[in-house]
Amino acid sequence: MFLAPVFGYLGDRYDRKLIMIAGLTVWIVTTLGSSFVKKSDFWVLVFTRALVGTGEASYSTIAPTIIGDLFTGNQRTLMISFFYIFIPVGSGLGYIMGATVANATGDWRWALRISPALGGLGLLFLVFLIPNPPRGASETQGGAKMGNTSYIEDIKYLLKNRSFVWSSFGVTAMAFVTGALAFWTPTFLSRAQVTQSLEPCNEEPCNPLDSYIFGAITVVTGVVGVFLGTYISKKLRDRLPNADPLICAVGMLSSSPCFFIAIILAATSIPATYTFIAIGETLLSLNWAILADILLYVVVPTRRATAEALQIMVCHLLGDAGSPYLIGAISDALRNYKPESLSWNFRRLEYGFLLCPFIGVLGGLFFLMTSLYIKEDRKAAELLTSGQAPAPPETSTESV
Repeated sequence: MFLAPVFGYLGDRYDRKLIMIAGLTVWIVTTLGSSFVKKSDFWVLVFTRALVGTGEASYSTIAPTIIGDLFTGNQRTLMISFFYIFIPVGSGLGYIMGATVANATGDWRWALRISPALGGLGLLFLVFLIPNPPRGASETQGGAKMGNTSYIEDIKYLLKNRSFVWSSFGVTAMAFVTGALAFWTPTFLSRAQVTQSLEPCNEEPCNPLDSYIFGAITVVTGVVGVFLGTYISKKLRDRLPNADPLICAVGMLSSSPCFFIAIILAATSIPATYTFIAIGETLLSLNWAILADILLYVVVPTRRATAEALQIMVCHLLGDAGSPYLIGAISDALRNYKPESLSWNFRRLEYGFLLCPFIGVLGGLFFLMTSLYIKEDRKAAELLTSGQAPAPPETSTESV
């Protein structure tokens, strides 16, 4: 969250490939190093886990801008979808692999020792296979080169870009929901099974099977949702200029009732809960690739890394960095309203969880606001990229 603006600034001005290599290297070293921290040095563990964010701050900020400079139009949308599909896939596999390794070895630290091996493979691909195109190469066909502006001018430009601002609010709401789901779902479903007397439990997490199931659901729904969102966008974009933010709005607004129903049904039917979680995650995953594409075509190439960085900072600050804590705080605040019991432990977490569907609705409204300005902002970005000044907003005959 804090390093993203730094890498955004660097990514718009210096060698993007070298910056990603440096960030991924730090990620590998800190992930591996955190697995060797002693129990007595808890805050060292916290510090090294925080430094893992260097990988996202560098890689997730800059990689989409390189894709944006290699492809345009529907081809860019498709390539972005391949990139972003691995957010839910990687997250889901993390649940599965983490639970498997921890159970097999009896030590959670081994999960943090296997991940760097995958990161090392990615680092080799990055060094030897990834191209490093000039900024704006796809829009200008390698011709005119855009100049850089000061960081303050970049920020002012982005804050005046209404599509960027409203879509960033929408991404933040989406991050709030996904962060809360990722953190609390296995615990919530475990407590639900204990409440239904389906599973005895002396210490949480009660049943590692919940992590396997939730991880598998996240992988499958992520793949289906991303490709479905990309397909719908390609079909509607030529006929409906604001199709992309409308798809995001529909995804958020329709996923919220699914999550609400899933939370309510957890007390009586675990299979039904998993079913509605799967539907909700599929609808939510419609947005991943589309959101990245929106940012790439409403922001000029020389400011895209800064835009990615600001969006990452805001969505973490107001989204998934705080949502697990907030839901936990609501659950803890309700602790004293009733005597301690297994049933009340489940219910108070359920009441905290119900915040997510309402935040989802708010995110849908933010994307509807984005749809009002997307056509104008896209046209302005295209004109600036081609070296032309965008025309001022049209004035009505009456005001003239």
